Amino acid sequence: MKALKNRGEIIYAIVETGGKQYKVAPKQTIEVERLSVPEGSTVELDKVLLIAGNGDTLVGNPSINGARVMATSLGEVKGDKVIVFKYKSKTRYRKKTGHRQIYTRLEINDVIKPGE
Repeated sequence: MKALKNRGEIIYAIVETGGKQYKVAPKQTIEVERLSVPEGSTVELDKVLLIAGNGDTLVGNPSINGARVMATSLGEVKGDKVIVFKYKSKTRYRKKTGHRQIYTRLEINDVIKPGE
């Protein structure tokens, strides 16, 4: 992943949303578990676990109080199809179903340290 400059320094953060952790940097696009936000609205991810950049590192316990990541919602997308095939031998039982998870695509705007 390529980290971009934010106020003259290279910065990235690790955030948690939807039970998963993501390494994010400004101007990056990520897909997270479905969030109930309309397309084009601003999302504030406040569960920031780590902020690093330019030799400085802030580590949370478990998260950093006052730190947040600002992102813009780019809408919802569907993931790849997962095929579920149930089969029982000698009983002529076969069942094929599929599932496509819905994700929310976010564009990271800014990583804000505590006190800024």
